[in-house]
Amino acid sequence: MELKRVVVTGLGAITPLGNNLAEYWNSLKNGVSGAAPITRFDAVKHKTKFACEVKGYNALDHFERKETKKLDLFTQFALIAAKEAILDANIDLEATDLYRAGVIWGSGIGGLDTISQEITSYVKGNFVPRFSPFFVPKMISDIAAGQISMKFGLKGPNFATVSACASSTNAIIDACSYIRLGKANIFVTGGSEACISAAGVAGFNSMRAISVRNDDHKTASRPFDTNRDGFVIGEGGGALILEEYEHAKKRGAKIYAEVIGSGMSADAYHLTAPHPEGEGAIRVMQYALEDANLKIEDIDYINVHGTSTPLGDVAEVKAIQKVFGDHAYKLSISATKSMTGHLLGAAGAVESIAAIMAINHNIIPPTINQFNLDPNIDSKLDFTFNKSKEREVRTAMSNTFGFGGHNATAVFTKIR
Repeated sequence: MELKRVVVTGLGAITPLGNNLAEYWNSLKNGVSGAAPITRFDAVKHKTKFACEVKGYNALDHFERKETKKLDLFTQFALIAAKEAILDANIDLEATDLYRAGVIWGSGIGGLDTISQEITSYVKGNFVPRFSPFFVPKMISDIAAGQISMKFGLKGPNFATVSACASSTNAIIDACSYIRLGKANIFVTGGSEACISAAGVAGFNSMRAISVRNDDHKTASRPFDTNRDGFVIGEGGGALILEEYEHAKKRGAKIYAEVIGSGMSADAYHLTAPHPEGEGAIRVMQYALEDANLKIEDIDYINVHGTSTPLGDVAEVKAIQKVFGDHAYKLSISATKSMTGHLLGAAGAVESIAAIMAINHNIIPPTINQFNLDPNIDSKLDFTFNKSKEREVRTAMSNTFGFGGHNATAVFTKIR
């Protein structure tokens, strides 16, 4: 069976760096930090008092008041990003076979804030079970995919992926696979997350996973720096329109890139820590190269997982050097989480968009907040520290690794 080609024809984003694609990319290439004091809740008693929130967000700018009562914030972000991507792709829904248009959406946690609010109300009400009828359909992780399909009438395959921080990369990979196999023509895919809540921040604090650099929050997300102390939690969403190549060409669609390959693996090692030698990361990148039928020399740029955690950054760099050998010194690397923070289940989507935009503009976004390189990390590698750079980007790789040892990699290339 000959596999179909899959291309990206639309993009949408709502992130800590900007509330649409253009704002997001402009901030990325200019090295803007999205970190700021938390406004979503009173964080005075929390160890961490800052995060990468979506700025200036008002739900009523996008939804009717009645709608907001039915939509957790992670679903609101999903609908906003999906709408922008559909408009960007210039899809005429009335002229589209909606039975061959689907949605696969990732979220690592789903409606955490909805759960927190309902449980808090339950306790304050002396444990009287007066839960909202929207409680369950607001908080379940699959509801964003369902809401997108209902909003736009998309009747093809529809489901959610949940693999912690790899969730939206897994969604992209699944959507690509369905199109490759001829089971659909178009997918809205990506992911969203909204976990900047009292429970979310406190939970990550208790794991010592997130930064406590309250006195210098703008530079707190500092991948590869010797003084990094954990990731900065972020929120938002990213959407991609994946389309079968001939279908896209027939309707004259703009094509950003081709999804040429992907890989998945498991560390099978630890609940939260990566394998110290990057074993799972090595295999996932190798699988992606094999699936894409590429040589290591074909990769120009890697948007790394790069969370700013002591163990994770070192393990990923070791993996890159193992996979790419001497070519590791010729490709460009950057960790855009230094700017966006860690969007958890949405990370893969917004970082895939960063990789695709790098291909389209031949600009490598930077890894900001680099002051003193960790001595365990090879200084000869090109991490694009502190300032973006221009270079030809034909093919880019995006890595995402999740709690539980989930590893996912997607590879994008200029259309040939």
